[in-house]
Amino acid sequence: MSQWWKERVVYQIYPRSFQDTNGDGIGDIPGIISRLDEIKELGAGIIWLSPVFKSPDADNGYDISDYRDINPKFGTMADMEQLFAEAAKRDIKIIMDLVINHTSDEHDWFIKSREKDSPYRDYYIWKPANQDGKPPNNWTSFFGGSAWKFDPRSGEYYLHLFNEKQPDLNYRNPKVIEEVKDIMHFWLKKGAAGFRCDVINLIFKSSYADGKRRLAIQGREHYTSQEGSHRILQELNRHVLSQYDCFTVGEAAFVDLHDAKLLCDPDRKELDMLFYFDHLNVDRRIEKYISKKFSAKKLLAVITKWQQGLDWNAVYLENHDQPRIVSHYGNDGEYWERSAKMLATLLLTLRGTPYIYQGQEIGMTNFDYTSMSELNDVEAIGVDKMMRKFHIPASLRWKMIAPSARDNSRTPVQWSAEDGAGFTKGTPWLGINKNHTKINYEEQKNREDSILSYYKEMIKLRAGSETLKYGDFAPVYCTKQVMAYSRTIIGDEQYVVILNFSDKSASTPLENNLVGKVIATNTNRTDYNGELAPWEAVVLKVW
Repeated sequence: MSQWWKERVVYQIYPRSFQDTNGDGIGDIPGIISRLDEIKELGAGIIWLSPVFKSPDADNGYDISDYRDINPKFGTMADMEQLFAEAAKRDIKIIMDLVINHTSDEHDWFIKSREKDSPYRDYYIWKPANQDGKPPNNWTSFFGGSAWKFDPRSGEYYLHLFNEKQPDLNYRNPKVIEEVKDIMHFWLKKGAAGFRCDVINLIFKSSYADGKRRLAIQGREHYTSQEGSHRILQELNRHVLSQYDCFTVGEAAFVDLHDAKLLCDPDRKELDMLFYFDHLNVDRRIEKYISKKFSAKKLLAVITKWQQGLDWNAVYLENHDQPRIVSHYGNDGEYWERSAKMLATLLLTLRGTPYIYQGQEIGMTNFDYTSMSELNDVEAIGVDKMMRKFHIPASLRWKMIAPSARDNSRTPVQWSAEDGAGFTKGTPWLGINKNHTKINYEEQKNREDSILSYYKEMIKLRAGSETLKYGDFAPVYCTKQVMAYSRTIIGDEQYVVILNFSDKSASTPLENNLVGKVIATNTNRTDYNGELAPWEAVVLKVW
């Protein structure tokens, strides 16, 4: 079934790092408005806007103190309304970040909930200490340490699965669900075209018993993808989303294919698509800070599982929580440009709605920082603190954290080679990568062989092909360094995509439909003879 959110490409904006217009070093909504033409020229038709709501910024806006107001650092509600209007003029839809697992501890609901007799008390999860005077259970936070914070004023603990300034809402309380419905109506009426739903499969806690002992995040079996979460999503869909021409994409932690099918089954009417993490963890052991060797064969197996397992995928390689993909799965040194284009080929030839994260289209790389003191990421700081408790040496902690810290993708967008990278005239809130003098939008925008130009070319190719948008996916060939897969509509054209994830040349057999007309490549070849250059991508049209 053709739906507008299946036809378009999404561009994610992390507002504080996108474009500053007032010189305070923080990106703002007027800055987004000023760059809408660049987003349109790229070929994106949807913007996913990371939180711009009022917030004390304990977790960069994912701790919301007022869902109906704009963070003054980003602008005003009038600015937001202008952004909706200007985007609409360019036929660009905007989806908002719906962060409803938790609020800020500075939200009016939480402030009032600290009084035991308050009608807001049950908006959050308050529990007394256990018999030993310790936290109610052994659950641990995603950011390290206990998931419970003692509040002297209340004499009880409150639950926070994330930062202690992000208390979890209590979805056993119907009033909380009604509040969320009102918030969703508010933004959909303002002009939003849907929502990206933050950690949406964690919202319902089915039990508060101790969790199984784990290295990290104990207790998750009591709140991950519980039946209560499904019921709530169905209610939100029935009472709110079904009344608008909109879509939802959920971020789901610890989700497997079975859970994902339940969340995204159109007949169940919960979410339209889902962000999962398996494909970005094939070189990770247990937690993302512990690495292992990459294998294209393993990556293709994971991609195949999700491409064939779900009717529609949210296809992404980067976002504000992930390292830059050219530094993660590519080569950000000698083969920086070619590997960035190869990864663009992967992104834009899979079945699903593609998501491009700001700066990805010019091949931005991981940060070039040298120590923890330069990081802002509350998660990385928490993990470092936890590692210190285990007496892990500072050099080893940094070696583990540096490649995976969320600040890798949060450095300001590199618009130009000038001081401030064309992002700001002031002091940036987070350091700017020194390579902005070479890697920047201005250098690439008029260069036909740039990464930016290649993204535009691949987006146009996808837009003009029903097969690349809706065709079936099947693996064709793979080794530890090469993968090939097909996109097919029976009775119509077939495409085969061949990718080399290596600094070494490679060859592929010319059977299995690995012969055809070259319609896209990152090396300017005109025919395919079975030989691949390092980091080469080839898209064949076969019959």
